[in-house]
Formats: sequence, C-alpha cells, structure tokens
Amino acid sequence: MGKGRTDLYSVKGDALTRTHKGCPKCGPGIFLAEHDNRRSCGRCGYSESKAAPTPKPAPAPKAKGQKPAPAPPPTPA
Repeated sequence: MGKGRTDLYSVKGDALTRTHKGCPKCGPGIFLAEHDNRRSCGRCGYSESKAAPTPKPAPAPKAKGQKPAPAPPPTPA
C-alpha cells in the first residue's frame, strides 16, 4: 500500500515543504516514488537512478601460512 498524501509534505513552522521530488514530465503535483536505488513516476513511467555511494576499496587479502618467495639465484659475473 502506498504512502498517504500527508507523507508527501512536512510542516516546518508555517510552511509546507515537499518530501519527494516532482516529476519533470508530468509537472507540479505529481511526485516520484522513492525506491532504494531509483525514483519513478507511476503516471508516465519516468525514472531516475539515485547516486550510489562510492564503495571504499577493499584491503588486499593477507596470505596466511605462506612462505615468502625465494630470491632469484645470483648471476655469475
């Protein structure tokens, strides 16, 4: 079941503010539905993706129980 119209606005002082973005194709009064990874319009089908947070690079796995690589043999001079 969808959110009621009261969830689309929040009251701050004497002013109402919209909590969801409006659809750029349909115009004012039509809100985009908020999903985990996107926003979409149920009326015209417009959708936009949300900016995903950049993942932190994973640290290199440490090898356990392995011996270091042997040194190369010396070259005759």
